Amino acid sequence: MRRGIVAFSALTLFGLGLTGCALNRFEQREPWRNQAEEVCLAQKLVRPSEDIQPVKEIDGPGVCGMVHPFRVTRLAGGTVALKQRMTLACPIIPEVEAWLAGTVQPAAQIYFGQPVVEMNSGSYSCRGRNNQVGAKLSEHSFGNAVDVMSFRFADGYVVTVKGGWRGTEAEQGFLREVFLGACNHFTTVLGPGSNIYHYDHLHLDLARHDPRGLRRICKPLIKYESQLPPPGTPLSPIRKKPPAWQPAPDPAPVDVEQDDPYGLSPTSARETGTRVAHTPAPRPAPVHAYAPPSPAPSPAPRPALTAEPRALPEPLPISPSWSSGPIY
Repeated sequence: MRRGIVAFSALTLFGLGLTGCALNRFEQREPWRNQAEEVCLAQKLVRPSEDIQPVKEIDGPGVCGMVHPFRVTRLAGGTVALKQRMTLACPIIPEVEAWLAGTVQPAAQIYFGQPVVEMNSGSYSCRGRNNQVGAKLSEHSFGNAVDVMSFRFADGYVVTVKGGWRGTEAEQGFLREVFLGACNHFTTVLGPGSNIYHYDHLHLDLARHDPRGLRRICKPLIKYESQLPPPGTPLSPIRKKPPAWQPAPDPAPVDVEQDDPYGLSPTSARETGTRVAHTPAPRPAPVHAYAPPSPAPSPAPRPALTAEPRALPEPLPISPSWSSGPIY
């Protein structure tokens, strides 16, 4: 009996040791995290409601958790449902709201003529980056990140990041709009092609990559002319000025994706239309037929007017080669 108790205690201590290693026991919680939560609450950037409710402090395991977490079931005043509820820290909630209002819904109207009514996304999870044992903790560990897998529209049509990134023209355009728009609100935005871990979702977080929180990571680099207002409108609810990050000038350095086993066969329901997304072209002016005066002799036949072929925009580069930098 005594030997059994000793063995059980040893296994318990061993398991706790593994848990500590998995959560990187040497990592400390940065002071700015609590400060950001307190500022967000003091400025009342999040107003509790039936859909966004404050819950008890999450303290651990390790340095994971939030001082003032919120449980979110709907966003945008209740008009956008969440397929699975999210637990988030205060600062990221108003940024997600601003992104939905200023980018996602306008893009939905442009490409699908209807609003987004549901989003499939993930939030709090105490883990290392890429679920690696001993890795630096992900921003998900602090409720400071959101993963977006798909959008559902009012008619029930669903656009997944995995299938739509190489899907129909409308799907590609919509997802590129929401991707680029996210780069104006979040300090880290990773999508398909940024690395092998983000082939099926958009990762959005508010990590601080420098002491002032101005440096941004937005991968992959894509060439796309947005149809939405320029960056900075509407202004971020937290940063009252346009972000430091701007799209790369043209021509932008673009790398070709070398390996994407998931992007070759889109999983979206609609497979019709061109597979290359481009900016919608303006409708050509109507051409009026030429009618010569009846009393005058018919003029010599004029050569047919042939419009110069309009060069189609370059296909959108899907993604650069895999990044060796940190994964979130």
